[in-house]
Amino acid sequence: MTSKDKKGFQCLACGQWIEADKFIGTHFRNHCPFCLWSQHVDEQKSGDRRSLCHGMMEPIGLTFKNEGFDKYGQRKQGELMVIHLCQDCGHLSINRLAADDKPETVLKIFEASLKLPSKIKNILK
Repeated sequence: MTSKDKKGFQCLACGQWIEADKFIGTHFRNHCPFCLWSQHVDEQKSGDRRSLCHGMMEPIGLTFKNEGFDKYGQRKQGELMVIHLCQDCGHLSINRLAADDKPETVLKIFEASLKLPSKIKNILK
């Protein structure tokens, strides 16, 4: 991400301008809704903006948020999240999808994740 201001930012991966929108379903916009690429700006948690890396983060897969267990001991399935891999330092992060993320891009990421190298798949387990 680059050129960030109160009105939005320009994506470093695809070049699209992303308008700031308070109705996206998340407090912190951390990826482009068109290509889902991000920039490594958060270190410990979403929104902390403490990373010194600032490398580009590729969307490599999808997962579900861990919501714990229901009263019967069954794991509750949470919301869909995107997995990013930093191209510079190798940091993995998981972030919420936003309401305006393009469904066709989400589907492409899922399809590509099926072909990930086993080394990456093992790290994600």
